[in-house]
Amino acid sequence: MLQIFKTRQNGGGTFIEELDTVEPGAWIICTAPDETEIARAAGIMGIPAEDLRAALDEEERPRMETEEGRTFILIDIPMRIAGGPTGTYSTIPLGVAINDDYILTICLQESPILQDFIAGKVKTFYTFKKTRFLFQILYRSAFYYLNFLRQIDKRSTEIEKALHMSLRNEELILLLNLEKSLVYFSTSLKSNEVVLEKILRFKPVRMFPEDEELLEDVIIENKQAIEMANIYSNILSSTMDAFASVISNNLNIVMKFLASVTIVLAVPTMIASFFGMNVGIPLSESPIAFAIVVGTSMVISAVLVLVLMKKNMI
Repeated sequence: MLQIFKTRQNGGGTFIEELDTVEPGAWIICTAPDETEIARAAGIMGIPAEDLRAALDEEERPRMETEEGRTFILIDIPMRIAGGPTGTYSTIPLGVAINDDYILTICLQESPILQDFIAGKVKTFYTFKKTRFLFQILYRSAFYYLNFLRQIDKRSTEIEKALHMSLRNEELILLLNLEKSLVYFSTSLKSNEVVLEKILRFKPVRMFPEDEELLEDVIIENKQAIEMANIYSNILSSTMDAFASVISNNLNIVMKFLASVTIVLAVPTMIASFFGMNVGIPLSESPIAFAIVVGTSMVISAVLVLVLMKKNMI
């Protein structure tokens, strides 16, 4: 899908309008484009189609390329996995191409980062201020990384509470999914950091002082996200090891209780077996034999229960 937007003036304010054709200062969005749309976008931006296809490869690593007045930047952005377990996240590439007239974004899926700009959730956003728009996209990406990291931390706390009395592996599998998400985040954030440092060092696009300040803010937010991802990953790894032992211990407690119950029930069963033999046995002629047998069994079982309780086996 290929869409074209441009910021328009409206009295004292601005609004974003969707266009049918490209105009100078427009923003071109390619979401899971087909070959025809890729060829059209490549022709508009004057960049090789291979560069645009790279943004559609989930395994492509972040990088920056500058050539003949055009810049192509590839970063990883966070995404919530649709249809997966709650709190499962991954990353996908987002390509941003800039030339003298247009800015283009290309992604394999519809991203909430870009939708925030279309919905007007980002202030002081103008499609014709291409450098500032690029840094606002990068800043929004760092914001979503931090937001998703907080959600992962919150979700892991909820799972930990359920693990205290759990005998199953389901909660550990959920924690494993969260840990995988943190690994994806940490790897992508470190790759993004390299690209951000290159932008700050080589200045591939024209930057004003306020643009440099915004880029520095992006780098700071990205570093904070890296630290948070590393901290949460270490905590989660330790938690998984600890709670694996907790689940094993909970299972041992259940097995110990069942073994104690089996011992208690074995005594009346054994006594009843002796008195159920078809041979001459004591009390066979007594009218209260049944009561004596049952009473004896209950007394012995009660004594066993007391002994097991003192040994914390029940």
